[in-house]
Amino acid sequence: MLRGPDFQVTAPVGSPGYDAQISLRRLLPKLQQLWETEQVDADVIESFEERLTRQWPRLFRLLRKLYGDRYDFFYHLEQILMTSARGWLLRGDELRNVDTHRVNDPNWFQSQTMVGGALYVDLFSENLGKLRDHIGYFKSLGLTYLHLMPLFAVRPGDSDGGYAISNYRSVDPRLGTLDDLRNLAHDLREAGIVLVLDFVFNHTADDHYWARQALAGDPEYQDYYYMFPDRQMPDAYERTLREIFPSVRRGNFTWHESLERWIWTTFNNFQWDLNYSNPAVFQAMLAELLFIANTGVDILRFDAVAFIWKRLGTSCENLPEAHQLIQAFNAAAQLAAPGLLFKSEAIVHPDEVVQYVSPEECQLSYNPTLMALCWETLATRDNKLLVRSLAYRHRLPEGTAWINYLRCHDDIGWTFDDADAAAVGINAYDHRHFLNQFYTGQFPGSFARGVPFQHNLETGDMRISGTMASLAGLEKAIDEDDELGKELSIRRILLMNSLTLSIGGIPLLYLGEEWGTINDYDFVKDPAKAGDSRWVHRPKMQWEWLEETHEDSAIRRRIFASLQKLIALRKSQPALAGMKMDLVATDSPSVLGYLRQSDGNRLIVLANFSEADQEVSSNRLRTAGLGRFFEDLVTGDTVGTSHPVQLAPYQFMWLKRI
Repeated sequence: MLRGPDFQVTAPVGSPGYDAQISLRRLLPKLQQLWETEQVDADVIESFEERLTRQWPRLFRLLRKLYGDRYDFFYHLEQILMTSARGWLLRGDELRNVDTHRVNDPNWFQSQTMVGGALYVDLFSENLGKLRDHIGYFKSLGLTYLHLMPLFAVRPGDSDGGYAISNYRSVDPRLGTLDDLRNLAHDLREAGIVLVLDFVFNHTADDHYWARQALAGDPEYQDYYYMFPDRQMPDAYERTLREIFPSVRRGNFTWHESLERWIWTTFNNFQWDLNYSNPAVFQAMLAELLFIANTGVDILRFDAVAFIWKRLGTSCENLPEAHQLIQAFNAAAQLAAPGLLFKSEAIVHPDEVVQYVSPEECQLSYNPTLMALCWETLATRDNKLLVRSLAYRHRLPEGTAWINYLRCHDDIGWTFDDADAAAVGINAYDHRHFLNQFYTGQFPGSFARGVPFQHNLETGDMRISGTMASLAGLEKAIDEDDELGKELSIRRILLMNSLTLSIGGIPLLYLGEEWGTINDYDFVKDPAKAGDSRWVHRPKMQWEWLEETHEDSAIRRRIFASLQKLIALRKSQPALAGMKMDLVATDSPSVLGYLRQSDGNRLIVLANFSEADQEVSSNRLRTAGLGRFFEDLVTGDTVGTSHPVQLAPYQFMWLKRI
């Protein structure tokens, strides 16, 4: 074991590792005192100290970049180390065993058997106890990854869908208790399903303990937030900031009457941005992170990562310090919960999204560009923008993966790159306007029934709300009793899901979509939801659908059974493991083609984004290495390459060499 005064400093003086080792020697007596006080088993100590030896130089370097110019830097350094050590002590043997397996199999999440679902607990099962009763449902669908939308205690009234957290160590009493969460995590683990929760770390609710202490005049907690006595600094910052919710309020600061100060509130006026230039905030949030991890969570979704660091004269988005901060969380978590993964939520420019993805930062990331461009291709029937993006934006560093989704709790923003659009002859501004018109049903011939979200009348910017089924045409077809429209919309839904299930990464289904759920316009009857159109695609799960037999039920059951089959098919194909994906030219602007391969297994996917028949030259498939005969795993048909391959409207094929 490491020993304080006896710890040998081996790094050369002046080298990057020298200061780190010197600092560690200074801190080790405190660590040894903790081990002795808590009477920790030797193997638990040894495991932590082995990781400490590896991770400390990185953690020290990152923290020194962020906070090294402070007079109290070493005090905070000690607090951060002790927070990590206490987190490891509270981890428990069951979770430590999981850590060991995952450290020994670092690519466990790259398996083709990983298939995700996301849900709001109250809308899906009312509470955590009843959610445990539905683990069998998740298994029958084929899920091995379950993301629960924010479930910690929130402020009364509008809580931004659970993202205004009042207490990170208390479950919303309407959903259950911490013991309910721990029991659910255990049962999911026994069922082979990993648990994913949100880590809302850019801001707290205005009734969080820290905020209440700040309101009471405590200067220590006032320094946890950004507060200004007049408009001088807010106005200086505003010159380079964008507005996130322009239809809710203007600007990024909120006047608080009792404090007589302006508070930085990027999102809603009840969500106070945390001041990470204060190292006490980092240490406090690390403690919350490790507490959440020790309930049995496998993956934490880092919410709003782009906004966590502020610097005057910048957009205060995607700053280098934001990456350093997340990397520091990563290094500290490696000490205390080495099996834990981070997932970034960065709905920003594609070049910025990928900057958050690495084994040293966030191992997983939402793929908003793929999501947006799948919908773009469905509207245009032309894959040129999608193909250009996939050609070089799909690749990720080793040891990481995309989370591929089509719908989620949030809106759709058209986050493609303007330069990519220009390269394929598209005016980006006009194209976004077209897509907004198309998906709100205003463009002639549109099949979609989406709803505007945060329409900025000054800039014309808009995002789209709506369920997959409503955006894909099912709602319109049902309303108009259009049988062909129903058929085409079902095909669109399955086509889109076939892509996320096969393109490389972890597919994520927003639960309810497996039943073809259409928009729920009754959200406007709830005053806490009426001002947020995203609730239109967050309907309550209708469990009676599992038993219904009428005509509309036939549509729902077809979608469910088809997705269930596709998920099982994905899990059976080793070629779909990992991230390697190579595009296959198809000579048709409506047909996307790509090759998936892993450990010598190969599979070609073809997808027709058009309501017209299409064909693909057999030479293209032979060039990709499938040979003369192959099987379409979706239909079971055998197809030869002596003639062009025919695809019906919205048909997709998973082709495997025979």
